[in-house]
Amino acid sequence: MNKRLALLILVIFFSISLAKAQRYGTAVGLRFGNSNQYRTVGFTAQQRISKRLSIEGIIQSDFKLNTTLSALMEKHHPIISKRFNYYYGIGPSIGVEESFVKDPETMQILHTYGNSTVGLDLIGGLELTVLNTVISLDYKPNINLMGREEFYRGQVGISARMVLVKSKEQKKKQRQRQRAKNKAQKVPLNEQINTLFTKKN
Repeated sequence: MNKRLALLILVIFFSISLAKAQRYGTAVGLRFGNSNQYRTVGFTAQQRISKRLSIEGIIQSDFKLNTTLSALMEKHHPIISKRFNYYYGIGPSIGVEESFVKDPETMQILHTYGNSTVGLDLIGGLELTVLNTVISLDYKPNINLMGREEFYRGQVGISARMVLVKSKEQKKKQRQRQRAKNKAQKVPLNEQINTLFTKKN
């Protein structure tokens, strides 16, 4: 067991050192979730909005009785390098879910489904970017605010997302937009108006 663990750690370090992929700006892919109640398959999209902040949207379903949508703000912290980090976040969630109500008098559990739910999701996990792919392992507890009997449900998830826009490309575009904006601000207003009329003629 110890040999396998040591081998796994060596593979991770080796992958990080050889990886040519940059930190991601935009990444999309699949997320597989598992809880005590059900298993889900979902779509996940992450967008980096600053150096250590990202927004993640997750829509997941068991294709039977449970479908949820979450929007999470996440903060990232590097562990070994920029490509291997831990993160945590929080955000609202909505969905259609089943619910289990315990009746102490009859000693029965009343099962209902089709309940519209509103809740708050927390998330914490590890993330590795390698070969243009972001692989993450997370724990995502849900706190129910409305629509379900259970106040708390926890879920473990594994995600694999493809990097669509690298961090360097995103920063380059942001600098280009900022330069264009600064250049436009330097042009006097009367010249901007004259340019508009000149184009029309």
